[in-house]
Amino acid sequence: MLNVKKGYIIAALTFFMSLSTSAQDATSEANNALAESSDALFILLGAIMILSMHAGFAFLEVGSVRKKNQVNALNKILCEWCFSTIAYLFIGYPLARGLNLVGSISEVNAANGIEYIRFFLFLGFAACIPAIISGGVAERAKFWTNSIAGIIFVAVIYPLIEGVTWGKFSDTLASSDGWLATQFGAPFHDFAGSAVVHGTGGWLALPAIMLLGARLKRYDKNSSIKVSSIPFLALGSWILIVGWFGFNVMSAGAIKDIQGLVAINSLLAMVGGTLTAMFISRNDAGFVHNGALAGLVAVCAGSDLYHPLGALAVGAIAGAIFVILFDIETNKWKIDDVLGVWPLHGVCGLWGGIAAGIFGLESLGGLGGVSFMSQLLVSVAIALVSFIASFIVYGLLKKTVGIRLSEQEERIGADLSVHHIEANPEEAL
Repeated sequence: MLNVKKGYIIAALTFFMSLSTSAQDATSEANNALAESSDALFILLGAIMILSMHAGFAFLEVGSVRKKNQVNALNKILCEWCFSTIAYLFIGYPLARGLNLVGSISEVNAANGIEYIRFFLFLGFAACIPAIISGGVAERAKFWTNSIAGIIFVAVIYPLIEGVTWGKFSDTLASSDGWLATQFGAPFHDFAGSAVVHGTGGWLALPAIMLLGARLKRYDKNSSIKVSSIPFLALGSWILIVGWFGFNVMSAGAIKDIQGLVAINSLLAMVGGTLTAMFISRNDAGFVHNGALAGLVAVCAGSDLYHPLGALAVGAIAGAIFVILFDIETNKWKIDDVLGVWPLHGVCGLWGGIAAGIFGLESLGGLGGVSFMSQLLVSVAIALVSFIASFIVYGLLKKTVGIRLSEQEERIGADLSVHHIEANPEEAL
């Protein structure tokens, strides 16, 4: 009888233990599902914020060009996003990340389809390349030729740079046991793309601007070429500023890795860039609104490392770089960079990559884990590779199909010559 009772007790204990294990398993599965869905939403929100930045690119250009080229500015940014999506989906993303998204859905759609959302996020970075270039070549570049160049950059050039810094080829440069870390004590670090995204875009733009040449009458003694709309320019800047917090903060890639430090550093760098540009330019509205962007470009690389005061300094230096170098570029060197994309993205992006190896050091209040030499070498290499690649691509296009509108097309404006409509058609009635 005693043995029977013991048997019942053991059976009951076993039953309750199995229930407890099942409950633990169910709780663990529920927690994993919640974490996966939270990460998917987090990355999706970042991707949407970066997508919104392209409206900022559009209106920044609309406000900076003459009225006869405003439709062209709007169409370029949207169409280039679409061209970039196709190029990056089929060629660029597999090259940079080693993942084919057009294969079997069942192989990619796990965990709330997070790989599709990651593609959306990284596409936002890649599509910045032609959007950056667009501002530099505005008002005189051929629509289709410039689009072809952008497709090449998004399909091949940018993914190679992305791949060796962030993607499947990054072991040598960005790994803690790679060559750079072995030689200089730390790998290359670019948290949100000062050098990788903005530096690449700005240095790809420079040869295009130089090979195109200046706009008609740009440097005539009595030139009347001016910004068309400060309100549109300011709107573009504000859209970019707001979207940039998705660009930087959501670069963490997972909600558990989100950092308030990145947010405050982005904010203070923007403030530093704005105020420095304001003082140096004597409160010029165009410089003020672009100074904010210069600070944000520069802070991307080390936004997860800086002491907030270090981020303020990085942004302030970037604001000064933009104002001073844009004046030298356009007035002394007579390089007609309409939106100043080379100093804004190219040079401030280069500065941002290098600055991470300075203000990210523990001795300057940063979190450490960076090397000045690693930052310098890779940032300069990105600039050189981008410049050379662009010179080859635009040089070949110039010799074969041409890259500039005809004099007559440029004179009447890209809106009528390319799109056959004015920005405000009712005014022509």
